[in-house]
Amino acid sequence: MEYSEALGLQRRIVSAINDKVIGADILLVLEHHPVFTLGSRGGLENILVLDDFLRKKGIRVIDAERGGDITFHGPGQIVVYPVINLPGSGLRVADFVSGLEEMMIRAAADWGIYAKRDLRNRGAWVGNKKLGSVGIRIRRGTSFHGLALNVNISLEPFKWINPCGIKNIEMTSFKKELSRKISMPGIRKTVMNLFADIFKKDLIKTDLTKLQEMIKCPATA
Repeated sequence: MEYSEALGLQRRIVSAINDKVIGADILLVLEHHPVFTLGSRGGLENILVLDDFLRKKGIRVIDAERGGDITFHGPGQIVVYPVINLPGSGLRVADFVSGLEEMMIRAAADWGIYAKRDLRNRGAWVGNKKLGSVGIRIRRGTSFHGLALNVNISLEPFKWINPCGIKNIEMTSFKKELSRKISMPGIRKTVMNLFADIFKKDLIKTDLTKLQEMIKCPATA
């Protein structure tokens, strides 16, 4: 899904939850077309290539309104957007962020990769290499955005930026750590199961058309 489309969808879900149009939290699990996104800390100064270079690569730079700095999304990266009313779920912000990190750490462990936290730089780390990122935004108690976990994604575009605003950072992926590709359907299933377990949620599968009907947004939005 295009990043801008997913962002618009999240915003409509947030409004639907806060206006009590729906009484359920929504979990979006997807992949994006190649894009750089800027968090609330900015990030343009952390782009290391020229605009013409990005245009030739067909990669846009989009303001994301989440926390954090600049990052890259692309095929082969699992993106998880839990749109959750935190007070209604009995969650504090710090615990929610820690839970998202725990999802990535445990997902990595399922494939034999030892990942850990770094409280100075939130996310999942394999040694000094970053495997996954976390960035959220809260509106009237409802959180959106979420986590991005590098599975089979090309790591080359990360070299064109200072990821998360950190200079000389090395990014990694499941593919790089294991020297083989990982099943994307398999990792999607893993992260959904981990979300249900960590946050004590029952997941009921739906599709985009039904979701749009639930939140009363047009199917072409």
